[in-house]
Amino acid sequence: MTRITFPRYARVLLTGLLLVAWSSLATAAVNLPDFTGLVEQNSPAVVNISTTQKVAQQRQQQHQPEMPDLPEGSPFNDLFRRFFGEGGGMDIPEHEAKSLGSGLIISADGYVVTNAHVIKDADEIVVRLNDRRQLVAKVVGADLRSDVALLKVDAEGLPVVSIGDSDELKVGAWVLAIGSPFGFDYSVTAGIVSALGRNLPSENYVPFIQTDVAINPGNSGGPLFNLDGEVIGVNSQIYSRTGGFMGLSFAIPINVVMNVADQLKTKGKVSRGWLGVLIQDVTRELAEAFGMTTPQGALVSKVLDDSPAAAAGFQPGDVIVRYNGRDVAGSASLPPLVGQTRVGNSAEVVVIRDGQEQTLTVTIGELPGDEELAQAVEPKVDSVSEKRLGIKIVEVPEPLSEALDLPEGGVLVDGIESGAASRAGVRQGDVIVMLNQQVVSDPEQFAELVEALPEGKSVALRIQRQNGPLWLALKLGDN
Repeated sequence: MTRITFPRYARVLLTGLLLVAWSSLATAAVNLPDFTGLVEQNSPAVVNISTTQKVAQQRQQQHQPEMPDLPEGSPFNDLFRRFFGEGGGMDIPEHEAKSLGSGLIISADGYVVTNAHVIKDADEIVVRLNDRRQLVAKVVGADLRSDVALLKVDAEGLPVVSIGDSDELKVGAWVLAIGSPFGFDYSVTAGIVSALGRNLPSENYVPFIQTDVAINPGNSGGPLFNLDGEVIGVNSQIYSRTGGFMGLSFAIPINVVMNVADQLKTKGKVSRGWLGVLIQDVTRELAEAFGMTTPQGALVSKVLDDSPAAAAGFQPGDVIVRYNGRDVAGSASLPPLVGQTRVGNSAEVVVIRDGQEQTLTVTIGELPGDEELAQAVEPKVDSVSEKRLGIKIVEVPEPLSEALDLPEGGVLVDGIESGAASRAGVRQGDVIVMLNQQVVSDPEQFAELVEALPEGKSVALRIQRQNGPLWLALKLGDN
């Protein structure tokens, strides 16, 4: 075997490099956070929540062979009737459905915060403490929009969590969760803040904290701590294709949670600020049409009648870029800012109108209930056109109409999916001005024109783009 030797200076250099590498690893290990003290201090204020829901008796239909045709009074009638059954189904007796979640104690006299979905429709809620005590809880209130619920147990001198300030949280900060995933009490997982201000389709009024902390079923409603042992969020949702953790977890900022909990405690419901506008994102094409250097802000597509925005002078086509001194990056950023504003307070809103910034002062109203809000918004017609063409349409904002030198009318393509319109070459940001030789006046009339289109026959579609008008051939039913 050949033996390789190194000169003395090479051996010294190699030894030095190894020492530097070892020192770097040791330093990195020393700098990693130690969570043991945080867990010991805060675990007593984290609770396990179990719920029981009574499910009414149901009748399950099932396929059964036909009962033999026996003579009346046959001694085998009762026997076969029991075997084959009657009524073509089987009764499932009333039973109990159980679920698990987590929570945190926010006051020594027994107030507990958790997720609204954890206790939804529960007939009994049991809170189990770190010392193994089990206390029956009453629901003080629940807010489905923020997914926050406030419970009360009959106890005194309970351990409480320390409440932090979620507005001070930064991306990259270490965070730790304590909860009961799959019923395994007081499990601890750690990670970092991945992003702030995330808006999910199901929750327009919550700027979620995104983390890579491992969260699984049973963690819902549990606290998210910073390194100072302060709660800065309540774990609420995960993004998953399998039902398990995939690196995307979402927590409700504690500032939102405590605001909701305080309203539930004092008045039993939650009031949110309301502006009264329908908004959409600003695309690159729209930004160019409005004279903006970058696509940002929330484009007002409609101002609702008798709304705070209408009273303040908002107009369709305004692009909201700042709200009370805070930048509005996109349409999803605006609802949480407005929703957290106290009803009756004034807000300074900066809009871009006719290429110039203007500041409007609006007195924020109270967000109506779902039914009242639906009536104010009015039913949208784009779902009809979306089914046949695969597009979403809105009214053309006045500044865009002027920028493209359009006659009054037309509809703006606000979204596009696979379908007849996509195959014809329609793009998001196009303005449809004629369909099947008919001038398009508004979304309602456009929906009627789409409904009347024949299957399997090409019709002419005239659109307006930044570089001029264009005719396209549209054919329904074309694969």
